[in-house]
Amino acid sequence: MPSASSPTDKPRFPLSAQTTEETLLSSQFLETIPDAIVAVQSDGTILQVNSQTEQLFGYAKGELIGQKIEVLVPQRFRGVHRGHRSSFAEEPKIRRMGAGLDLKGRRRDGSEFDVEISLSPVVTDSGTLVLSAIRDISDRKRIEAELRRANEELDKRTAKEIGQYRARLASIIDSSEDAIIGKDLDGTITSWNRGAQRMYGYDPDEVIGKNISLLTSKDRPDEIPSILARIKHGEHITHYETIRVTKDGRRLNVSISISPIRDAGGVIVGASAIARDVTEQRRAEEHLRQAQKMEAVGRLAGGLAHDFNNILGIITACTELLRGRVEPSTESAPFIANIRKAVERGTSLTRQLLAFTRKTAVNPQLIDLNTHLKDVVKLIRPLMGDDVEIVVQPRCDSAIVEIDPGHFDQVVLNLAVNSRDAMPRGGKFILETSSMQLDDAFTEQHRPMKPGHYMVLAVSDTGVGMDQATASRIFEPFFTTKEVGKGTGLGLATVYGIVQHSRGLVWVYSEPGRGTTFKIYLPSAEEKLGAIADAPPEAAVRRRDGTTILVVEDDAIMLNLTRQLLVENGFTVLEAKDGMIALELVRSHPGPIHLLLTDVVMRGMSGPELVAAVSESHPSVKTVFMSGYTGELIAQDQPAVLKVPLLEKPFTRAALYKILDTTLG
Repeated sequence: MPSASSPTDKPRFPLSAQTTEETLLSSQFLETIPDAIVAVQSDGTILQVNSQTEQLFGYAKGELIGQKIEVLVPQRFRGVHRGHRSSFAEEPKIRRMGAGLDLKGRRRDGSEFDVEISLSPVVTDSGTLVLSAIRDISDRKRIEAELRRANEELDKRTAKEIGQYRARLASIIDSSEDAIIGKDLDGTITSWNRGAQRMYGYDPDEVIGKNISLLTSKDRPDEIPSILARIKHGEHITHYETIRVTKDGRRLNVSISISPIRDAGGVIVGASAIARDVTEQRRAEEHLRQAQKMEAVGRLAGGLAHDFNNILGIITACTELLRGRVEPSTESAPFIANIRKAVERGTSLTRQLLAFTRKTAVNPQLIDLNTHLKDVVKLIRPLMGDDVEIVVQPRCDSAIVEIDPGHFDQVVLNLAVNSRDAMPRGGKFILETSSMQLDDAFTEQHRPMKPGHYMVLAVSDTGVGMDQATASRIFEPFFTTKEVGKGTGLGLATVYGIVQHSRGLVWVYSEPGRGTTFKIYLPSAEEKLGAIADAPPEAAVRRRDGTTILVVEDDAIMLNLTRQLLVENGFTVLEAKDGMIALELVRSHPGPIHLLLTDVVMRGMSGPELVAAVSESHPSVKTVFMSGYTGELIAQDQPAVLKVPLLEKPFTRAALYKILDTTLG
């Protein structure tokens, strides 16, 4: 692909290569992880840390950013890292290191302590970054050392000394935050510390004497026998990650280190397991992976949107011009109408693709879901068919939220389409609204939501339902269970993106043969209710005879069509195919230029650069940008765009006249 400076090709608008990196480095994201988190570049330079890092190492954030990781972990390039100075840039090598590395950390005061480091590589356009999760394992190391000494010294002590030693050891074990569990070689639990009680929810008398398989997931029946077989052979198992199930049925991601227990004669008689809950860390990593998936498709969508919307813009302009020249009663009129419908479908597809990546321009408004759903039902009733009963059940007096109404309609329509497909023999489609106060416990499990008052829209159907494996993937872009040609796999991804963009949550529950329920949580906006006002009536479009407009567009066809639309409304039009020609026209034109209508992304001089140059000599000239990109997408690299009205391609005659009328006054 040609570079942006290529003299012969128009540059593609550079989608921000930093989006995933910004997500990774955002303080909001890093603070969701309970460990000390250090994000580093491939050469070990620290880019960002969270507050837990400051607390653990005693440094302020500003003292660490820009330093090498060795300031915190001086062992990084010794031992397992010897000769691997670029190891952070090599993802396969990172993954071979395993989930955890036991090294020494160094505090600001120079003191060293035992740490466990887990490395998660993230590939971005600017290179590989590594998310380093660091934990203080001093207590665990001390306990492991005590256990080793106990085994070594038991045969040297009297019965009284052994009792005293074991009592002291039990006190140390009980003080640990980690779960420490003793078991014999058939898996029967023999000891259970307070850390295990906190983590799994069982009291000691509920588990001692029972098999450790009590904690394992039913889908892993061979796990415990396999581990015990390795222990019987004297193996030490470190940083083994698996799933454990609590008393109340919650599934935890845990990292376990397991060591053999030997009697006085050196015979292995049991095992000691030290487990740490890493659920929050894995959840944050999954959140990042999902963001990366969204970003990958977003890059593709953004690249396509500009060129595709330029093409649609040409088609739209042609139909607008033809419509004024063809009588509605002629044979050609229906063909023009069909072209317009096809353009609308193409535009809708592009916006749908952009919606789930949250790149589309939004116009959030205060709406009452109870009232708005009445209009949405009118749209979906023909879609659902006569064999589907639509039920709307408001369970609260009002449900005020702030969301783009068009995006909300798209959410309900996409869910309705899926429900219709899930009910081939008919059924019931139910829309329910309710109010809910979400507490810390709920939002802790659904970050980055915050506690507070939410309005809930539950969308249910009595269809065929789906299994857990399918439900876990339905929000992935391009994932679909429909036949080829029956769906794009973007509908529910779009729902996900819109709800996330509105600071909400979408949650799904389904079972095969028992239907599906989607619950959408949106922050309540009742406190803004007073801001709702009747929209002023639209003013009639005025002719602009005597108004001069300079149009700058590097697509010759689009430039010509835009000129024709403007001339039809009385404008005097000056046209230029790039910024340099436009500046020459500004200098040489003898009369006033009232408005500059310019594309944003052009070869050589960009739209914002042109506006800045024109403003120096003609500060009174008003400006409107036009682009195949959305405003939010362009603003990632050109923030100045947000200060100028933007006409998004493809645009209709009415949209063009309206934005010019508003700008010119």
